[in-house]
Amino acid sequence: MSPISAKAFWLLAPGHGALRDESLPPLGRDEVRVRTRYSAVSRGTEALVFNGQVPTSEYQRMRAPFQSGDFPAPLKYGYASVGIVEAGPETLRNRHVFCLYPHQDRYVVPAGAVQPLPDGLPPERAVLAANMETALNGVWDAAPSLGDRVLVIGAGVVGALVAYLCARIPGTRVRLVDIEPRRAELAEALGVGFCSPPQAPCDNDLVVHASGNPGGLRRALRLAGPEATVLEMSWYGEQEVGLPLGEAFHARRLTLRSSQVGGIATARRPRWDHHRRLALALELLADECLDALISGESDFLDLPETMPDLVSGSGEVLCHRLRYP
Repeated sequence: MSPISAKAFWLLAPGHGALRDESLPPLGRDEVRVRTRYSAVSRGTEALVFNGQVPTSEYQRMRAPFQSGDFPAPLKYGYASVGIVEAGPETLRNRHVFCLYPHQDRYVVPAGAVQPLPDGLPPERAVLAANMETALNGVWDAAPSLGDRVLVIGAGVVGALVAYLCARIPGTRVRLVDIEPRRAELAEALGVGFCSPPQAPCDNDLVVHASGNPGGLRRALRLAGPEATVLEMSWYGEQEVGLPLGEAFHARRLTLRSSQVGGIATARRPRWDHHRRLALALELLADECLDALISGESDFLDLPETMPDLVSGSGEVLCHRLRYP
């Protein structure tokens, strides 16, 4: 039998990618072959990868689950793929699944690496699963409670999802903060409040920072109330960040903590694993209002030309979806 071919997007050098043909390995026991229908470009992380800005110290921690090659390049990177199982165990065959796989039109992975989509979840929306999983873990780390005043700085995909989840806790008052006025429409679609940075209220019980800009983190510290928590969800790559940890920082007894999706939130770690967390993230995507987070769509075959624009930081890019032939 002739090997099955696939087409994959490779970063050949910082700022330059191309499609490459490759042959898939024979299907082994307890493996599946997936035909991709959609994938998504995660602009924050993939921008750092595409531009060669992953620090050397983070080469191992930043590896995607099915990454090929090594930082800075050449490598195959990505983690938001939705497709149909073409071959494998009967229980999965012909089912739509999510997988943390790079941008590639067909691939073979262990059956345990794919997560079937819940009934009723459109595959087009399921590309948000990795972002929802990050937001879910962040909310677990932040531990908002009934009635809390919650401020989320940065209305990108992860920040918007954190605000969306926090707003579903009874009694919370949630504000999504961004320098871009057009993000007010996104906040309205998600059912959360919105304001510009100068209008952001102070004395908050919880402030989540997800803008990727050090200035946003400094503002988060100013807007937190006494003994409040500031949760940092941005990742800066090689960029150093200076913070005002003098003045009243200690007198206000603020807690500054990080959140990263690679590890399960501490309080859940004894009972949860990545598989269970991803399954919940997919369930949480049932709300059709989350379609507002998909800001554009283009052909996978055009990715070498579109990727530089998607990760440049210009334009109104939230989650960009790729469709496959």
